[in-house]
Amino acid sequence: MSEIAVIGAGAWGTGIAIVLGRRGTHRVRLWAHELDVCRSITERCVNEAFLPGRQIPDSVTATNDLADALCGAHIVVSVMPSQHCRGLFEKMRPLIPAQAQIVSATKGLEEGSLMRMTEVIAQVLGRENAFGIGALSGPSFAQEVARGDPTAITIASSDAYLLRTVQQEFSDPSFRVYTNSDVAGVELGGALKNIVAIAAGICDGLGLGHNSVAALITRGLAEMTRLVVACGGRAETMAGLAGLGDLVLTCTGGLSRNRSVGVELGRGRKLPEILAGMHGMVAEGVFTTTAAIGLAHTRGVEMPITEQMHAILHKGKSPREAIHELMTRSGKSEA
Repeated sequence: MSEIAVIGAGAWGTGIAIVLGRRGTHRVRLWAHELDVCRSITERCVNEAFLPGRQIPDSVTATNDLADALCGAHIVVSVMPSQHCRGLFEKMRPLIPAQAQIVSATKGLEEGSLMRMTEVIAQVLGRENAFGIGALSGPSFAQEVARGDPTAITIASSDAYLLRTVQQEFSDPSFRVYTNSDVAGVELGGALKNIVAIAAGICDGLGLGHNSVAALITRGLAEMTRLVVACGGRAETMAGLAGLGDLVLTCTGGLSRNRSVGVELGRGRKLPEILAGMHGMVAEGVFTTTAAIGLAHTRGVEMPITEQMHAILHKGKSPREAIHELMTRSGKSEA
C-alpha cells in the first residue's frame, strides 16, 4: 500500500486526495494549514471551507503537522499556492524521505526568481536535474474531479520512473493520466493559461460576446506558445491537455477562479475588493502575471495580452482601454 502525502488542502489538493483515496490501495495524509479544515475532514469527512459537499474517503486523514504528513511518504504531492512553495519546502526539506517522489500540482510561477515550481523544489531540495520531481497539470476543476466526472491530465518529468509510477498510482476509471517529458511546456501552460482566463472573464464582465472570447483564447494560446518555446518547451505541448485543454476550460468554465476575477474586473470592481471576497481561495493568475512579464522580457518574447492584463491588475488600467489597445495594434501576420 502506497503512502502518499498531499501538502495543501485547498479545493485542488482535496480533490487529488479524494482521487487517491477512493482507489483503496493508498494511505493518504492531507496536510492543511488551517486547523478548522483538519477538524472538518476528521469529524465530517468533508472539507467545508474549500470543497463543500464532496465526501472524502476514510483512507484520507487530515493533519496540521508536516512531520506527521510526510513520515514514510513514497510520493509527496505539492498543492500549495505558488508564493508559499519555497517557504514550505524549506520547512519540509529535513522531513521528506530521501527516496520520495515529488509531484507539483501548483499552477504558477514564483515572483522575483521567475522560476517554475519544479525548479523551486529542485533548488530547495538540492536535487540535480529535478530528479524525482514532476509536474501534474491539465483541465481539472476540483469539484468535477471529486464528483468522479471523467478527467484527463498529464504528468511531466525527465524521470521515466516517476512518470510510470504516477501514471499507475493516480489513474482510475474516472481519472486518466498521460505522460509527457516536456516539463517546461506543461508547467508554463498551466501557469500562463490563468492570465488569459482573467482576460476572458473581463470580456464577459464587459458584456462582450463569443467572438471576443474565441479571439482571445486563440491569440492567448499563440503568445503562451511563444514563451514556452523560448524557455525550451515544445510547441506541440500547447496543443495538449496542459495547453489548449486547460486554457479552454479555464477561459470558459464557470468554476474558474481566475475567470471569475476577470468578470468582476470587467464589471468595474477593484482588485483588492475582489480578492478580499474570495475567502482564502487563490487566483494564481493575479500573481503569475508579474512573473510572466518578467520571464517574457528576459527571453525577448512579445506577450500583448499578458502585458495588458498586468496593466489592469497592477496599474489600474481600464479594461475597455486595454481591449482597445489590443485591437488597434499594428497589423500582424498570424503565422
